[in-house]
Amino acid sequence: MAAAAERTDELVREYLLFRGFTAALKQLDAEIKADREKGFRVDKIVDQLQQFVQSYDLAALRDYWSYLDRRLFSRLEDVYRPTVNKLRTSLFRYYLVHTVQTGRNDKAQEFFLKQASELQNQAEWKDWFVLPFLPAPDFNPTFATYFSRQWADTFIVSLHNFLSVLFQCMHILFFPVILNFEAECLRSSLIQEENESLRHKLFALQAESSRMKKEELEVEQGVVHHKLPAYVANMDRLGDSELDMTCSQRSTAHSLQSRGGFLSSFLSQTKKGPSRPAHPSGASPTQTGGPLLAKKEPTNHQGTKGKEGTASCKDGKSHFTGLTAGESASLQQRQKRLQEHGKERKELLSKGTSQGQSAEKKTDTSTAETEPFSELHAEQAEPSTKTSAGSAEAVGVRQEQPFIVLSQEEYGEHHSSIMYCRVDCSGRRVASLDVDGVIKVWSFNPIMQTKASSISKSPLLSLEWATKRDRLLLLGSGVGTVRLYDTEAKKNLCEICIDEDMPRILSLACSPSGASFVCSAAAQSPISHMDFSAVSSGGKSMNQVPGKLLLWDTKTMKQQLQFSLEPEPIAINCTAFNHNGNLLVTGAADGIVRLFDMQQHECAMSWKAHDGEVYSVEFSYDENTVYSIGEDGKFIQWNIHRSGLKVSEYDLPSEATGPFVLSGYSGYKQVQFPRGRLFAFDSEGNYMLTCSSTGGVIFKLNSGEKVLESCLSLGGHRAPVVTVDWSTAMDCGTCLTASMDGKIKLTTLLAQKS
Repeated sequence: MAAAAERTDELVREYLLFRGFTAALKQLDAEIKADREKGFRVDKIVDQLQQFVQSYDLAALRDYWSYLDRRLFSRLEDVYRPTVNKLRTSLFRYYLVHTVQTGRNDKAQEFFLKQASELQNQAEWKDWFVLPFLPAPDFNPTFATYFSRQWADTFIVSLHNFLSVLFQCMHILFFPVILNFEAECLRSSLIQEENESLRHKLFALQAESSRMKKEELEVEQGVVHHKLPAYVANMDRLGDSELDMTCSQRSTAHSLQSRGGFLSSFLSQTKKGPSRPAHPSGASPTQTGGPLLAKKEPTNHQGTKGKEGTASCKDGKSHFTGLTAGESASLQQRQKRLQEHGKERKELLSKGTSQGQSAEKKTDTSTAETEPFSELHAEQAEPSTKTSAGSAEAVGVRQEQPFIVLSQEEYGEHHSSIMYCRVDCSGRRVASLDVDGVIKVWSFNPIMQTKASSISKSPLLSLEWATKRDRLLLLGSGVGTVRLYDTEAKKNLCEICIDEDMPRILSLACSPSGASFVCSAAAQSPISHMDFSAVSSGGKSMNQVPGKLLLWDTKTMKQQLQFSLEPEPIAINCTAFNHNGNLLVTGAADGIVRLFDMQQHECAMSWKAHDGEVYSVEFSYDENTVYSIGEDGKFIQWNIHRSGLKVSEYDLPSEATGPFVLSGYSGYKQVQFPRGRLFAFDSEGNYMLTCSSTGGVIFKLNSGEKVLESCLSLGGHRAPVVTVDWSTAMDCGTCLTASMDGKIKLTTLLAQKS
């Protein structure tokens, strides 16, 4: 409701300005500034009530609640009237408790003098008139509950939730026609999401159907595609006695050949090569031609073969008598071929299955290069640098894999190393930032298309999507400014200066409510995180410099407060909110992870997490733990209920934690320190996507195991991947992997339900 009202106000302003109604425009601006409903923003209304309580302004508090009652609560059904009355009673009790806690008993007595006529006949206030005269009311059994912190927090949250639900249901109670566009947009958005989900399900079913058809075809045609030994291919040229001798070995040869083609059921039949294409030196042209050419022998040869039916072939010697010279020569050739076939049969019996496969690969190199077995082997060990449709299909066929790779696309509009790559909340658009200050906003459904592009004159160090109005981007620079960029209008809405003494904006995080965002500012570092000169890949980043963590209001773009960083101000590298914005976790250059209570705006706990800097932090799926990756190469899970308690710890390779190194010609090395997100979770928090030298790698999270289990390698990159993201807004997960050569791979996965 708040977003719709704000958008409508902008449209009305634009209309009045277009019509030239400047007086009406000024009056509208004045009315908006004095708006008592605060643009239907619940947080502002609650803050206004708390401000009246803290300033002991009882008259303003009563008047403001009466206004809300007339304007909003009176439109509710009668069944909700008791809830409104309970909230009003709790608000006045909250005011009284505050006056007593701050030692202003005069304000408490004033409250009862002014409210006596109204409250004296109400049973819930019968015991409260004695409150100003009690020496220690917080220890009195009647009032002890109301003096607890838990009761105050519960009341504020209840009031906040009640107003939120009220504003969400206003379109049912009373809703101006001009605001109907929001409902239409929401309905259209839901339909698009449903269509996208159905489309991915269709693709998955088509892929599964195609796989099953291929398996059935392989079973039906498996015997046809298994290449028989060379001597069996020429059996129609042998005599009856030779045929008897050969048939006795047919079952043995066929069983061995079936063993040699163990993976044939997993492979495409078009990729199989002949089992023994090499022929003996004495083989005839008919032998090299295969069975089809053998069937084209003249008919008189078949007649000759019939005449030779009574011949004996024991020990490879002929005992025919009364034959002509031509028949004798023909008989000797048959005996020679029979001896060669016997040698081949012995060789075949002596060779194992693995030797038969190696011989097949040696004789047909072009087939071996495209063999799916090699792709499956690469999927288990390390991803190949070349990703094709065949490899993606091979991953999908494996039943034991938790995910099916539906597609992998490449976005190549960047020409330098990527720093940030983030999907918005709706899962439809991606914002990417490279080291040259080029920002790209692009969509991938139904086709990959660039929606907005911008180049910053000043260096950019951080990027974050706004949560409520996901058309807006927050951009942090290296000169101490934060920019609000409209991706649809393709222009900067505003630019604010954070701190000239701390010009590097290292991290931005927007609250899930969209009302505020946190900003991490740091002083200049001795070694810049964007220094791509030829430095040693093992060097430290040396980011031990002072820093600030600030909270800003998204609507007014004004600073609300500065967080206290203990034991000393330090540069904060990474920040992350939990699902409702009540908790904020940060990772700093001093290796300390800090957990902030966003309701009290103070640090709830902190602990030493890593030797060196903390590069990336995230909440777990259940939000009872947080994960962190540090400069020491550790991936650690921490319990947030007990400060510094490790749940699990894993060692990651340097290619997953950085610094990232891309080697060039003449010994040149391009080095990039971590900046964006280094790991991301799936929708249920059971799997994690990380960086690697050739693509993203998905690990299964098992708290009981000491080693992470690699489940799937996405591959597709020729340069080290420096940042990842995993969007779960749709049924089909979308994995983003961005590398140092400016390429971004978008891989669509379908989770296999067990």
